[in-house]
Amino acid sequence: MFGRSKIGEILVSHGHITRDQLAECLNKQDETPEKRIGEILIEAKYVKEIDVVRALGIQFGIEVWESFDLEQADMSLSKDYNYAVAMKQFIMPYQKRGDFVLTAITDPLNIDGIDFIRVMTGCEPVPILAPAAAVKGLITGIFDKRGDLTNMVGDLDDKKPAEEEEAEKIEDILNRAASDDEGPIIQLMNMVFQQAMREHASDIHIEASEENVIFRFRVDGVLKEVARAPKRFHSAIIVRVKIMSNLNIAEKRVPQDGRIRFKIGGRDIDVRVATAPAVHGERVTMRLLDQQAILRDLKDLGFNERHYHIITHAIAQPHGIVLVTGPTGSGKSTTLYACLNRINTPDKNILTVEDPVEYQLAGISQMPVNAKIGLTFASGLRSYLRHDPDVIMVGEIRDQETAEIAIQAALTGHLVFSTLHTNDAAGAFTRLIDMGVEPFLVSSSLELSMAQRLIRRLCPICKMPYEPTPEELSEIGITQAQVDSVGGILYKPCGCKECNNSGYKGRTAIYEMMVITDAIRRLVMQRADAATIKNEAVKNGMTNLREDGIAKILSGQSSIPEVLRVTQDSSD
Repeated sequence: MFGRSKIGEILVSHGHITRDQLAECLNKQDETPEKRIGEILIEAKYVKEIDVVRALGIQFGIEVWESFDLEQADMSLSKDYNYAVAMKQFIMPYQKRGDFVLTAITDPLNIDGIDFIRVMTGCEPVPILAPAAAVKGLITGIFDKRGDLTNMVGDLDDKKPAEEEEAEKIEDILNRAASDDEGPIIQLMNMVFQQAMREHASDIHIEASEENVIFRFRVDGVLKEVARAPKRFHSAIIVRVKIMSNLNIAEKRVPQDGRIRFKIGGRDIDVRVATAPAVHGERVTMRLLDQQAILRDLKDLGFNERHYHIITHAIAQPHGIVLVTGPTGSGKSTTLYACLNRINTPDKNILTVEDPVEYQLAGISQMPVNAKIGLTFASGLRSYLRHDPDVIMVGEIRDQETAEIAIQAALTGHLVFSTLHTNDAAGAFTRLIDMGVEPFLVSSSLELSMAQRLIRRLCPICKMPYEPTPEELSEIGITQAQVDSVGGILYKPCGCKECNNSGYKGRTAIYEMMVITDAIRRLVMQRADAATIKNEAVKNGMTNLREDGIAKILSGQSSIPEVLRVTQDSSD
């Protein structure tokens, strides 16, 4: 792509670099001949990429563009092009001008790519030089706009299956799937991940029915079907996922767990993969973890004024345990990360033991558990106590050993954060006691127990005002006086392009926060049941999940059906 001296001379003549800088980079090229002079100049930060691209344009007499307008792109030019080839060649047809086709490129010497475009379009390519990011943006934009997962699956139906069930040897499947970058199954899985990220899905489900392979995404906590593929492709799809996650493709009888790491749009994505046998063939569930997702502040998590005061006071304590409870996917980890981020200062030694590490926090040591080598929550926590911690986060308290170590840490001057799988805040006490922890240890160490759920936010673009019926209000427990206090109007979902016609966009949390008073400590010591403990907390002003959800309804953030869906079992 970059000539050894010609491009350097152009950059010197235009005042972008000095001759000494050019000589220095030419010497570096002698040490790393696989790198081109332009790349070395960019790495040395002597020039920007666009400067090199413009110099190339001068050298080869090619027009240079800094960006492309996706709305002006001719989609028909790439109808026979596939994403894998486009990204490999880094060349993309853009617009047809008579018998010519304007073609975005980064390398003017990519003769093979230019020939490919000539044959594919039947027109003479006119190269347009552009920075790599501009060409990549054009490629991904066209493929995103041109077709979605449903179209890709439709294309599959007309192709020969990548694997004829048991007719071929597994080794043959592996060799073909690993080497054929243009294979339809690889294209399909690439499209699955792209669409999942585009729709902000948290999970991808791939499951087999009697006649189809069904793809479903969990978006804002709700599953929705996005595509179906013919059943004959099921085995090849499962093999592809297993290859990507380094699982045993020969083992179909037992569940397996793996991990995939890749980049989409410059973002590092970590995917937890779980397979399991089922009646119609193996199913796969993949949890998407965006390593560069924005870490949210406590103020952005949906706390009302009282809840915000309670949690900020609890995390400012020098010792004790703060527990967040709720089912899987209720946002517990996000809340704990926000707490850690709030108290993360240079004078504190903060350590975490997680499964897996979902967010990477600067200035905090984070240990992922690894059951295969015996690194559990308990052993990791025990080890970290010898590292002079001020604050420790344990991803989850699953057993008596972990619970007792966490409690001892809290009693010996450490602030401990953790999670439990219980339905409400009061259930944390009974769960710990059921694990075998002595009640006096539980009562003396716990500072705050909070339960939470995630509810979908109404789309701000299309949410529709309406007057609720008395039956609706009665079902959820809202009084007419409460509705009148907000003008007699509530909101319900409608659906638009902005929210993919779901009526909802994004999520917020509802909370139940139990401050541990002396009266509650006495009840715990007496082994009182969760209902009795909860009633005592209500006397002190605690609001339950349903009541916090009602506040979100009255403020126009969510709807009655959504809060009912999430709090159906938590309203007592």
